[in-house]
Parts: sequence; structure tokens; C-alpha cells
Amino acid sequence: GRRRRPPPPQSPLEKVAAQEELSLPELAGRWFLVGMASRCSYLAEHSHRLEATTVTVTILDGQSLAISTFRKLDGMCWEIRQRYFPAQARGRFLLKGPGYGSKVDVVVGETDYSTYAILYYQKGRSISVKLYGRTSRVSDTVADKFEQRVRAVGLNEDVTYYFPQYG
Repeated sequence: GRRRRPPPPQSPLEKVAAQEELSLPELAGRWFLVGMASRCSYLAEHSHRLEATTVTVTILDGQSLAISTFRKLDGMCWEIRQRYFPAQARGRFLLKGPGYGSKVDVVVGETDYSTYAILYYQKGRSISVKLYGRTSRVSDTVADKFEQRVRAVGLNEDVTYYFPQYG
């Protein structure tokens, strides 16, 4: 008999639920990056240099997201432009990078549109969670919610960073 190949391991993001009935127009606008959980070694080594970061979300063709990120790096403001293409399900997107294997899966996990949004990013086997706020501060309730979501995907406080509120 032929041996069947085992199913591919479930990606951590498949277990993450996307925001129900996600409304892209309400997601549009300016957000501040408030916190991030990631095992990225760069973050761990440079966490003392985190700078206030703002993100502007624009909706293209009613379904893609144009993401423009402004951050200071070495005293200069940089703008990074990205486009998130709609993936197979509502609230899930694909960020295509240059080259093979550099795609990032993005899930809008939860948002109330007016104060916070929690997004998940997965590249290869590594996952990160970002907390965005309409202002540079979020309530303790929202911060707790973010930390619960972080633990739910197997990350913890050791790899959770909060961004400064100035800049």
C-alpha cells in the first residue's frame, strides 16, 4: 500500500480567528503602534531604541489594504509602504515580499475600530502580534486583551514590547 503523506502541520495563524464582519472602511485611518510581541532577535537586541511609530491604513479597490508606516530611525523619518492583498477569508490578508518564500500572512484578529486593533503576522513558522491604537495609549483592558492574545499563540511577556508615547 502507498503511504499517505502526513497533513502539513497546522500553521499557528489557522487557529486565530479573524474579526467577524470586518469593516475595512472603519479600519482605515491613522493608528499608532502601541505594542508588539515577537521572537524577532532584532527587537530583543534593539528594544531600547524603539521609536514611536504611526501607521495609516487606506483601502484600495474595496478589499486590499495600503499600509503606510512612519517611523523614526536614526533621527530620520522613514515611510514604509506595503500592500496587503485579500486572502481566502475575510479579515485575512497576504503581504507579498520580494523573492520566494517572503510572503507574510496577516490576520486582523480583533478591533473596535475606534480605539484599538490587534493584528497577527506570520512569516514561515514565526508569528508576531501587534497592538495598534487610535492614540498612542490604550486602556489597561485593551492591554490585558492584547497580552491574552499573545499568550494564546505561544508568546509571552519576555517577547512583548511597548512603544514609547512620544515622538
